[in-house]
Amino acid sequence: MNKIGFIGLGRMGRPMAGNLQKKGFSLVVNDIDPAPVDVLRELGAEAGTVAEIAAACDVVITVLPASVEVEEIVLGPGGVLENGREGQIVMDMSTVEPQTTDRLVERLAEKGMRVVDAPIGRLASHADAGESLFMVGASDDDFATVTPLLDAMGTTTHHCGAPGTGIRTKLVNNYLAIISCQLNAEALALSQAFGLDLTKSLDVIFGTSATNGQLRLNWLNKVLQGDTEPGFTIDLAHKDLGLILAAAQAEQVPLPVAAAAREMFSTARATGYGKQDFSAVIDSLCDLAGIDKARLPGNWNPLD
Repeated sequence: MNKIGFIGLGRMGRPMAGNLQKKGFSLVVNDIDPAPVDVLRELGAEAGTVAEIAAACDVVITVLPASVEVEEIVLGPGGVLENGREGQIVMDMSTVEPQTTDRLVERLAEKGMRVVDAPIGRLASHADAGESLFMVGASDDDFATVTPLLDAMGTTTHHCGAPGTGIRTKLVNNYLAIISCQLNAEALALSQAFGLDLTKSLDVIFGTSATNGQLRLNWLNKVLQGDTEPGFTIDLAHKDLGLILAAAQAEQVPLPVAAAAREMFSTARATGYGKQDFSAVIDSLCDLAGIDKARLPGNWNPLD
């Protein structure tokens, strides 16, 4: 690989691109916001237009907000497809509709270009530390080609199958992660309403099959400590639930729990919580119920 294109330098993309540049890859970067572009240029990356990136780079990485932006950048006028070439790999790491990935595969194949879908797991703090997880849909050959890039940005990579399997795996994973937040919010809000000692309730939960990774790994360090700075926002969780429901509808799989959770996240957004961490859905629920927010004493450690 000579040059790597990186389009989309938001909260996840900027540190991931930075890790690539720091680890010896030659990057050409692009974002609608000039500030992160300047950060990457200070690290040694070049700046370029989408057309310039498509013309110059062997692999083009996109980390964009949603399907609309991915299709505009890759398939639209002046985009990657128009300016790309046979043998080039486009690795989309955005969380999008599966049908968007399928369209990219179909359209780029007409020009002899290949698609890898590699949506990102874990949080923004993991992207900062180069500890992201990736769910990858790719041919065996393309997976081998992009693995060094993924290794430079993260610590865990799963080859899920052919193109399109990465994003579908991401939706399954995010469904459970987001629903876990909703269940945790309802259970702990009920605990608050009962007047129970939160630490004793958590001691019980952590010792039974009721426990879950969101509660043990994320909530203990986020909302229950009063930290709602976003690792993954309520707005993004709401967006992903919409993608999940649409994808399930296309497959004729009923997901009534997802539909109910999406309404709760809609309520959280409507009451001003959209930009906060998705664990803060409990704060929205406590506000609605008129009860105190669930918070742990600063010296409590469930491992003691």
